[in-house]
Parts: sequence; structure tokens; C-alpha cells
Amino acid sequence: MEFFSAFHLGWLNGWLLLALLVLTDIILFLSFQRGVVRRLFDRSGWTRSQIILTLIGKLLSLGLIVIIIMTPLKLGFPVLWIRAGLVVLGLIGVVKALFDFRKAPPDQPVIDGLYRITRHPQIMASSLVILGCTVAIGSWFGLMILFLARFLLNANLVAEEQICLGTFGRDYQEYLERVPRYPFLR
Repeated sequence: MEFFSAFHLGWLNGWLLLALLVLTDIILFLSFQRGVVRRLFDRSGWTRSQIILTLIGKLLSLGLIVIIIMTPLKLGFPVLWIRAGLVVLGLIGVVKALFDFRKAPPDQPVIDGLYRITRHPQIMASSLVILGCTVAIGSWFGLMILFLARFLLNANLVAEEQICLGTFGRDYQEYLERVPRYPFLR
């Protein structure tokens, strides 16, 4: 790992791993009903500060995506297994979490499947894929951006929870008390 990796646009860059996440999302979103996708991206009821923090976090994430796309993969053997494990685990998590979300009735909170482990399994799983991509390019700077972006994007998780609490009431409050936002911090 190095702090700044050299940029070079090529076929063996981090975009290869990132493309797996993008393709997975596209295929799943196209196969889901519009109402399910609409619910996934509903931002109504967010506060101004939640919108601003989320926007800054997304801009940092976009910067990280550019770094991943422009940086060659590190092909060393130990890194290969670490990144492959993170990417595969993350992709499986994304698929499972989205199917768990799709199965839930719109008038009830999503609390089954991976939602029993974390309140935001899609975000956690996507973050694992991005972490795998960042390890694959061997960039400490990329890791710093990833953690800063995730810290700022916590605002969107809080916003979603507040809206779900207002929508689902006591059922969601019990869920909040039972299931952590970040299971690794429990």
C-alpha cells in the first residue's frame, strides 16, 4: 500500500472490480418493480443538514470512484485474496439485502434477512465492495476518503431511520433498539 498511487488509465485498473457493483445494482434495479426502487431512493422528509452532509459525502465518494477508475490494481498475492474476499462478500450482501428489501411489504419496516444484523445492509455491503476496490489499488489516501465519506454519509442513515420511525412508529422503535446501525461497533 502507498499513500498516493500513480494514476494510469488502463484495462487492469480498479474499475474492473467497481464495475461488478454497478452491474449488480443495474441488473437488480431493472428487475425490481418501480415502487420498490422508488422506496429505495426516497429522500422526502430529510433536513437541510442531512442533505448537505450527504451531498458532501457523495462528492467525496465520487472522487474516490475516480481514483479507483484511474489507478492500476495491485496484483500481489496476499492483496488478491483480501480484495477478492471483500468484493465477493460485499456483492453477495448487496444482492441479499436488496432481495430482503424487495420482499418486505411497503406498509411494514424491513426487518428480516440481513436487516436482522444491521439496519442498513445495502450500505454496509456496498461499502465492503468499495473497501475491496480501495485495497485492490493499494491507496491509503483512498481509504481515508472512503472513511471520511462514510462518516459524512451517516447523515443519510439517520435521515432514513427518522423517516421510518415516523412512518412505522413503535414497531420501528423496537427494531432500532434490537438491531444496530453498525454491527461492528456493538
